[in-house]
Amino acid sequence: MISIPLTEPLDLLLVDDEPDFLEPACRFFQRQGYRVVAAANSEQAISIQAKQHFHLAVIDQNMPGMNGLDLLVRLRQEDEELKVIVLTGNGNVGSAVEAMKRGAVDYIAKPFGLDELDALIRKTARSESLERENRHLKKQLAQTHSLKPIIGQSPGITEVKRLIDRIAPCDKPVLILGESGTGKELVARAIHAQSLVADRPLVVINCAALPESLLESELFGHEKGAFTGASEAKPGLFEIADGGTLFIDEFGELAGGLQAKLLRVLEDGSMRRIGSVKERRVKVRLIAATNRDLANEVAAGRFREDLYYRVNVLSITIPPLRERIQDIPLLVKHVLGDAWQIGEGVAELFQRCNWPGNIRQLVNALERAKILADGNAIELPNLPPEIRQVSVLPSDSLADSSPNIGDAVPMASISQLHIKEVLKRNQGNKAKAARELGIARRSLYRILDKMNASD
Repeated sequence: MISIPLTEPLDLLLVDDEPDFLEPACRFFQRQGYRVVAAANSEQAISIQAKQHFHLAVIDQNMPGMNGLDLLVRLRQEDEELKVIVLTGNGNVGSAVEAMKRGAVDYIAKPFGLDELDALIRKTARSESLERENRHLKKQLAQTHSLKPIIGQSPGITEVKRLIDRIAPCDKPVLILGESGTGKELVARAIHAQSLVADRPLVVINCAALPESLLESELFGHEKGAFTGASEAKPGLFEIADGGTLFIDEFGELAGGLQAKLLRVLEDGSMRRIGSVKERRVKVRLIAATNRDLANEVAAGRFREDLYYRVNVLSITIPPLRERIQDIPLLVKHVLGDAWQIGEGVAELFQRCNWPGNIRQLVNALERAKILADGNAIELPNLPPEIRQVSVLPSDSLADSSPNIGDAVPMASISQLHIKEVLKRNQGNKAKAARELGIARRSLYRILDKMNASD
């Protein structure tokens, strides 16, 4: 009989009153890679299940006290997701049918070999895994079709793309750093799409959007009656993301109590729903994102040092838009499409703006301008006031060093040193240098004239 490989560790409960079967079976399945717990009777099985979650149970039908069929019902009342295989007497078709009516997924008649039972368990586990994959298929297809490209050719964004390619195939946690609006979720989705679990769910949650009590319930789930309003049991996002990826945005906002609970999941994959003492195991790749400096948060005592080092195994820093202004024309074209045009002065104004809201602010400004525009050309009056105001600020001199974020300077903070570096890299070719800087050639000539005049 062909053995179906296990795609993930399986928690297995074996229930039988015969030691001659139970002990060797337990050893056998442990060698096969299962996490096995044995129970010698129904009462012991109920007590064990109250403390631990199992994927599958194998139950002998004929046991003293509570029989296997009654135990089957009792265990599934506590956990309706539990899959149960019943061991029946040889030729006892009636009891097998009754077991299936009560919720068993399959049965096997005695006598049987342990390899036969192993094959049946693997088949059941594979079937359950396929059901779970099918439940996520439509969502995953939607995620794949809606995956947006990472636009840009600047050195900073090119490095981000390189790191995504290197990081995506492994299963280690990833920490994405960057200001608000730089595209951290876009990078997280790109990592998942190129990962080895791309066909499994990607689950997204924003820590800043929920209060601590609700966030804990969302992440870890809760049992029925765990708190006021908990009318039914609910799996948490860690369970939903099992086998796939969980993306936690605004990770730096995570409260202290949740930090400790999250650390445990990352260390050994174990977790408990709110209101439950039952251990559950998940295998989830964590991607976290924050606009905070977590090293400073650790130093200030607001973030756990052990969690910081656990998550910061692999990190990607996304540059702000003001440090990649050569990408602005590409971003504008991507958002507007080929049918739209940029009016006189708009492109230069975009390059002079500091974009505190980064790409999100740029996209919002373009969407607003499209609504207010006459025809298919974006003009200065169509832009938000906070962007138009940049044009009236001083623009006659270049900074000798990198400016403060709040200052409005020509060509979005291009320093003389940066321009000289770009010219040197392009061997003095001003046309190529202007393209790399993302500005018009005549604008570069004007800047160089001013630089020469100041020398």
